[in-house]
Amino acid sequence: MFAVSFAVAVTLVPWYGLAHGYRESAWLWFVLLLAANGMAITCGYHRLFAHASYEAHPALRLAYLLFGAMALQNSALNWAASHRKHHQYIDDPERDPYCARRGFWFSHIGWMLRDYPSGTRDMSRVRDLQRDKLLMWQHRHYLALALAMNFGLPLLLGWGCGDIAGTFLLAGVLRLVVSHHATFFINSLAHMWGTQPYTEDHTARDNGLIALLTYGEGYHNFHHMFAHDYRNGVRWWQWDPSKWLISLMQWLGLARHLKRVPRFKIRRALLSTQFRRAEQQLAQQSGRAHAEQLRARVAEEYECFCAAVTAWTHLHEQRLLQTKRAMIERWERSPLQMQLRELEHRLQQQYRRMRVLREQLG
Repeated sequence: MFAVSFAVAVTLVPWYGLAHGYRESAWLWFVLLLAANGMAITCGYHRLFAHASYEAHPALRLAYLLFGAMALQNSALNWAASHRKHHQYIDDPERDPYCARRGFWFSHIGWMLRDYPSGTRDMSRVRDLQRDKLLMWQHRHYLALALAMNFGLPLLLGWGCGDIAGTFLLAGVLRLVVSHHATFFINSLAHMWGTQPYTEDHTARDNGLIALLTYGEGYHNFHHMFAHDYRNGVRWWQWDPSKWLISLMQWLGLARHLKRVPRFKIRRALLSTQFRRAEQQLAQQSGRAHAEQLRARVAEEYECFCAAVTAWTHLHEQRLLQTKRAMIERWERSPLQMQLRELEHRLQQQYRRMRVLREQLG
């Protein structure tokens, strides 16, 4: 499938364009379906199903599942199982399904071309998803949905705009190849090219160019540090249309409970990485005249950093306790709680009467 679709995209697609030309409607459907595929993978398969970073209305989940099937990246259940394994065993050549340490080709596409032991799926990781009826419906009927969305929909759109062949080549074949390799860049290039502002404990990197190609997924260092945040690009200037779409769906009432990492935790990760790099640089400058002075300043700043972390943790615990206490007090005063207490009192009285009856019977 990968070989045939790629061969058609680089030979037949340009030949048809030179020989017959493409209508504007064919290009329009190419752009729209490419975006629909990309968003279904990033907002649906990835941030919703694999990481549960928010909750979505059934209508929105259905759209993700249909256009996710069109992206031809397996069912959402299988996709999430592999991706959760990747997060748990990142950079482990024996267990990470698409470990970047095994090279660009393997992490980009090679891991799907052979049955590697690292690619074995553990479906126990997705037991929560197996309770989702819509998701299981897509999983059971994935082949039929994939064929209908990849052949039926482009052909139907081509018939509607009077250019069946041209629309199918652009919105069917070229769209699929571009969608595939844009997504695969997240597994390969996003672990090899870019910066690591939040952690150096794994190969994931932030790269604005990859984010531009992958609907915001290129801020991969942040994602692997804070996987359950519905955002990847947390700065206002970072390109993350997946985050914007999810926020729009929340405004429309189709998404809720969007998870966000507290800003303090993000700052803590940034500072922790900076301190680690400063220590490494100081170790390389040992023996220089100003090294000890710099080491003392770094140590002083690190003590302030640790004190701030401790204070934040204490305040956060206090806030949780206050929230818990307020919820208990609100519950105690609620009409429902009063009714429950009345029922409990009636049951207790009935229990006493039954004990009396049993004693009389005995």
